[in-house]
Amino acid sequence: MKLLVTGGRGQVGAELVAFCAARGDEVVAPERARMDVASRDAVLALVGDLRPDVIVNLAARTDVDGCETHPDGAWLTNVLGVRHVAEAARRFDAHLVHLSSDYVFDGSKKGAYVEWDEVTPLSVYGRSKAAAEREALWGCPGAAVLRTSWVCGAAGASNVPKTIVRLLRDDPTRELAFVDDQIGQPTLVESLVPAIRQLAVHRRPGIVHITNEGPVSWHEFAQAVVVAAGGSADQVRSITTAELVPARPAPRPANSVLDNTVLRLAGGPSLGHWSEPLSRLVKELQ
Repeated sequence: MKLLVTGGRGQVGAELVAFCAARGDEVVAPERARMDVASRDAVLALVGDLRPDVIVNLAARTDVDGCETHPDGAWLTNVLGVRHVAEAARRFDAHLVHLSSDYVFDGSKKGAYVEWDEVTPLSVYGRSKAAAEREALWGCPGAAVLRTSWVCGAAGASNVPKTIVRLLRDDPTRELAFVDDQIGQPTLVESLVPAIRQLAVHRRPGIVHITNEGPVSWHEFAQAVVVAAGGSADQVRSITTAELVPARPAPRPANSVLDNTVLRLAGGPSLGHWSEPLSRLVKELQ
């Protein structure tokens, strides 16, 4: 395939570009200076020039608290940017794959969210991602919206495993505190990237949840990271979200577990449990 990957320098994008290139795909991952999704003219010009088979849109503002305090920036990149990419994909006959988030839900459901549950976001970031889903699906018929959660990889921005490994490098016996009243399903980039490519190859449309298996709290996940790094689970104490200091500007869903219903029913790829790829990630970070 010929792929255009926006956000190709980020946590998911860097590994997706390498994975697809290793399988013989022609991959273009322009820097933001060359194609900022916030610029309609830049998006239409580059897509029109490249004529890719698939556009994988990973460009986004993912700083949840930063989006809460600077909402215009969130709406510009996360929503209007998706409108521009969807328009270009439709105009130049490319299949659009857009990456979304568990934050489109408010976390009040008892049990895992399925693809057909109504979105009810709590934060500016969540509202922008929910609006972006509509832009992708309405702007480019046949587009795929892939919802994932708690993404962790070696490249790009900071994440929980990166932070823990860095802190333990300075002090291997350090005590850490993580909340035990937020649950979700971690998604390791190592597992996510092959599934994204497979779904792109088969041009699956619509909303698809795509996470590793295994619901867990942030406290339990942090314990697993510490143990994988050679420490003890006892180094991680549990706190509540209300006890966080300083308090976070953006509210988080208490339950953001996504059930991979579409993939399971359609016989799509299973990402498996998060524990084994987490161990490999921690070793890589060390």
